[in-house]
Amino acid sequence: MPEDAELILNPDKTLLYRIVAAILTGLSWLLFRPRVTGGENIPRSGPVLIAPIHRSNVDFVFTLFISPRKVFFMAKQELFPVPVLGTLLRHLGAFPVARGTADRESLHLAEEVLRRGEALILFPEGTRRDGRHVEALRDGAMFVASRTGASTIPVGIAGSDLAMPAGAKLPRFKRVRVVVGAPITPPTAQGRVPRSQIAAKTEELREALEAVYHEALRDR
Repeated sequence: MPEDAELILNPDKTLLYRIVAAILTGLSWLLFRPRVTGGENIPRSGPVLIAPIHRSNVDFVFTLFISPRKVFFMAKQELFPVPVLGTLLRHLGAFPVARGTADRESLHLAEEVLRRGEALILFPEGTRRDGRHVEALRDGAMFVASRTGASTIPVGIAGSDLAMPAGAKLPRFKRVRVVVGAPITPPTAQGRVPRSQIAAKTEELREALEAVYHEALRDR
């Protein structure tokens, strides 16, 4: 998706959105019995960056419906021309990003979503990882937060790696626990925010993400 292409976002919960959301929520309860705490930490309005841990490809499903507000997320551009699927993705809050493009374009689109006052899912680890500890994060999340004034919400998800392990084609019946942490204020400064401050806030996010992840693991 070129940077000058129009970013199409529908903030309304359309009828199709509500139907698909009900189906996905019902399937999630049937398969994973998810329990969510801390959902009230997500602001009901204004720009907010939802930053979940990433241990499974189904993590985004648990993140879509932890707040009453509609949230947006990136999906690879090749999915959108697919009949029915592309329409469903747009109604759910997805917007296309060209696979293989530089992170710069993805961050540009993320900024635009947040500048419109919406909620955005962005995995700060950058890709799916393994293990019980949160390693060093990419600084993209806090870079975007610094440019948009968005609060960042750490989200721990425990059990998704067992419910849908890497390479699995079908989900497994496993309990999933989701813990939503307190908002982290964006890095700010007079003029351009220095990299050192973004790095410090990224480490703050890493520590908060590990804390909510371990809480989710304990209570699962």
